[in-house]
Formats: sequence, structure tokens, C-alpha cells
Amino acid sequence: MKFSEMPYERPDLEECKSALKDLTRRLREAESYAEAKAVFLEKEKQVEHSRTFATLASIRHSIDTRDAFYDAESKFWNSAMPELEEYFQGWTLAMLESAFRPDFTEEYGGLMFLNAEIELKSFSPEIIPEMQQENKLALEYEELLASAQIPFEGGVYTLSQLTPFKNDPDDARRLAAWKAEGQWFKDNQPRMDAIYDELVHLRDAMGKKLGYENYLPLGYYRMGRNCYTKEDVEQFRLAVQKYLVPVANSIYVEQAKRLGKTYPMSYADNALEFRSGNPRPQGSAEDVIAAAKRFYDELSPETSEFFRTMLDQELLDVLSTEGKQGGGYCTSLPDYHVPFIFANFNGTQGDVEVCTHEAGHAFADWMNRFRVPAEYIWPSMEGCEVHSMSMEFLAWPWEEGFFGPDTQKFYYSHLASALTFIPYGTMVDHFQHIVYENPDLTPEQRHAEWKKLLAIYTPWHKLDGEIPFYGDGESWQQKHHIYSSPLYYIDYCLAQTVSLEIWSLMQQDHRLAWERYMAYTRQGGSRTFTELLDNAGLVSPFQEECLRSVCEQAHAWLSAFDLSGIE
Repeated sequence: MKFSEMPYERPDLEECKSALKDLTRRLREAESYAEAKAVFLEKEKQVEHSRTFATLASIRHSIDTRDAFYDAESKFWNSAMPELEEYFQGWTLAMLESAFRPDFTEEYGGLMFLNAEIELKSFSPEIIPEMQQENKLALEYEELLASAQIPFEGGVYTLSQLTPFKNDPDDARRLAAWKAEGQWFKDNQPRMDAIYDELVHLRDAMGKKLGYENYLPLGYYRMGRNCYTKEDVEQFRLAVQKYLVPVANSIYVEQAKRLGKTYPMSYADNALEFRSGNPRPQGSAEDVIAAAKRFYDELSPETSEFFRTMLDQELLDVLSTEGKQGGGYCTSLPDYHVPFIFANFNGTQGDVEVCTHEAGHAFADWMNRFRVPAEYIWPSMEGCEVHSMSMEFLAWPWEEGFFGPDTQKFYYSHLASALTFIPYGTMVDHFQHIVYENPDLTPEQRHAEWKKLLAIYTPWHKLDGEIPFYGDGESWQQKHHIYSSPLYYIDYCLAQTVSLEIWSLMQQDHRLAWERYMAYTRQGGSRTFTELLDNAGLVSPFQEECLRSVCEQAHAWLSAFDLSGIE
């Protein structure tokens, strides 16, 4: 069924609660495993049906945040999901206490019970009001960004539409675009400060209501982290500072030389990788999609079937339009066993990365779409990001179809960006740990903490105040995840490290890299992150040797890369 034809209706919330309560009772009263399993499968179907409606409402609201109907539906679901959580928890308790738990474990594996135990640690009915307010505030932040109307060169642009100007080869025009965007953030900063302050205190209150010292333990449980700890993340941070920051710094030193600039550079100059301009996809949005279709057709039979389905069933919404939420994401529609990709094409290399990154998520969903339980379709968050970031690299043999004459530029840019991203992403995570360990910091103090971290993780940024907001060292407020998905961002960094392993394997044998990728992806979410890696013959990013090795190889590749003829 095409996306436009998928019907939506708001379910009766009380009926949903009653159904979950009844299913829980029947599970507890089951007299045989066959009976318990039948109730389990019925619950799976009912919940996935409701989630389909919730996802439809979310997608359609993000496509046009001005649509009054889906705005109301999004608000309904933001309020309803925390209320339903109490009934989900009742079900989870019944599963954990079931006499047939060994039978479920034998058939479906033990991870569902490990995750269930973590889930119990992340919720209590007493935090429902805070969860509802948290959703409301996160939505307000997203709608504020989506509402941006930024005057520039006689026109008015959204944040997504302004992006190409922020990469323009003309120094004056690029700087003006960064200043225009920075000024918009500066003008709206009081409200963003207030939203975040309330979010931090809400999350801190939730953590303390559940018996934790602060939000951080709750945040880890909410992220479903089942195989690593806060201490593991701290060790990863140290490895990033030791191995990656020097490599990333050298990339920007060389960039300054290419551009004829003095290091360190401003945000506007750091955004321009080549004097002749950053790599840009050739042709229109339709041409980019056509090149993606060729890539997936030729990569494997599985990817060909997947991407053709995405096109045939209107499961990509990628054009940047007024009122559309910023950013991009992949989600799934359980009733139809299909993924959906949302993005904002803007004529930059990010358009191609949508067709690889978000489609990497979508392909993983496609490969595991019939898994039972449905929670085994996706692994934990860092596991999911391996699918997407690695697919970006696996597309390298097909990049000429996307970039034409800019292909060589793209190779350099893509690898360099992967290396420079990890320090930034790790900084985002480090910042959030500081914030939630010190919830009473003022907005000014939070800005000061971010500025300190900039000097550690991204010393290539000149903070001279020339560009409002960015040059003031306050850029954390443009990162959606900090507001809407706390503690998520380190997942990207861990996954990017694994994707660099895939890139390293590609330098030896693309087919071998693809086989490892598929060995990883075919497991869905049936194993923990570290088990998924081990089963696929990949090294965990928590092993210091992993980051050291990929940094050495990638740095050597960039140093030897021939940039002659590229201005």
C-alpha cells in the first residue's frame, strides 16, 4: 500500500488500556506455554497496530508542522504514550514472572527479558506527568526550529533551505549566511534556554523519583543500554581525545592551508572544505534518487528489492518544504512491514547521505521486518547507527553516479568528516553528562561548560564572537538530540567507529566488507551491541585498539590522497 493511502484513526485510549490490562491478565492465567504464547502474539499484533497509527501521525506532522489535524494528533500521542507505559509495564512484569519464561527464552532468546528488566528500571506511574511535559517541551523546541524564517539576500529561508548558502564558496556570502542563521538562534535563545532548563529539571526530577542520584542512570536505562556502562563511555572519550582529536585537528590545519586561511578558522570557514566548493551531487533531487536506485540494484538482490519497494510505495519524503520539520530520520510502519524515510534535500552532499544513511536504517528494518518479538527488528541505538553509517561507506564504488566530477572531493570529504565528527559527537555526550550531573547550572553556566569542551574536542573553531551564537561558543542549542533525545549522541560516535572498520575492510575487499555488514545486519536486534559485533567478526569500539587502528589507517589514507587538480 502506498503511504498516501494508509488510513489513520485515533484509537480510543481507554480501550487500549483495557486491552493491555486484559492481555496481561490472560498471560498470568495461562495454563500452558501454547496458551501463553498465543496471548503474547496477540499482544504483539495489537501493540504494533497502535504504533502504526502513532507513527503515521508523527510522520505526517513532521512533513507539515502547520497541519492542524496532525498537530493535534501528535499532541495526543505525546500525552497518551506515557499513560500507556503503566500498562506496558504491567505486561512486562507478567512476562518476567511467567512460569513459562524458560519456554519463551528457549524460543525467542533471553535478550527480551534482559531488556524487560531494564525497561522496569526506567518507568513508574508517578513520572507520567513529567514524561508528558517532557514530550510537550521537546515538541515545542522542534516546532520552533521548523518555524524559522530567516531573511537572507532578499529572500526568506528555513534552516534547511539556508544550508547551501552556509557552504557557498564565496567567503562573504558564506559568512553572511552563518551570521543570519546565528542571529536567528540568538534572537530565539531566551526561549530555547527556558525550554532546556525546564527539560533538565523535569528529567532530574524523574530520575530522583525513581530513586537515582540524578537523571543519568535513568537516561541510560531509557536508551536501553544493555552491554556497556557510563564508565565504558568515559574510557571511549579518553581514547577519542588521545587518538582522534589530533587526527581531526590535522585535517583542519590542512584545510586552512588549502583555503588560504589562518588556523584556527571560524565556523563559516571550517564549513568550506575546498576553495572551489564542497562536493555537490550532480543533477536534481530526482537524479539523486535515480543514482540511489542504481546503487541498490547493483549492490545485492536484497537491497534492490528493498529500494524498489520504497519508491513504489511512496516511502520517502525528502524535499525541503515550508513548514516541514528539520533534519531527517527513518522509522517503520509495523502493520505494513515497511520502513519510511523523512529528510530535507537541499542540494548538498547531505542529500546523498540521506540515500545511504537513512536508507541503511531502512534496509536493516526491511531485512528483519517479520521478526518476533517486534523489538528484535532493531538493535539498541548505537547498533542501529552501524547500519546507516556503514552503508554510507559501502556506497563508495557508486559515488560517481551521485557526484560526477566531484567524486574525488567526496571521497576525501566523507572520510575526513567521519573522523572529525566523532570528537564533536563525543563532546555532545560529555556536555550532557555535565548538565545532568549539575542540573541547577544556569543557562549562562551551561554555555560556559560547552565553551570549555570546545577547546578540548574541537580546537579548530575560532571563538571570536564574529558570528552570533556560533562564534560565541553556544552552538549546542542547534542540536536536536540534546533537547529531544538525551544521551543519544554517543551512539553515533560508537557506530561511526565501527563504520570506519567497515571502511578499512573495504580497502582490502569490498565483498568481504559487505559480507561482514550483512552478517551484522541479519541479526536484527536479537543480540546486544557487543554480541552483534562479535558475531560479525567486528571489533568493539570500547577496545582501545579499535579506535587506534582505524585512526592510523584513515589518517594515512588522507595524507596520501592525491588532491592535485582540486582547488
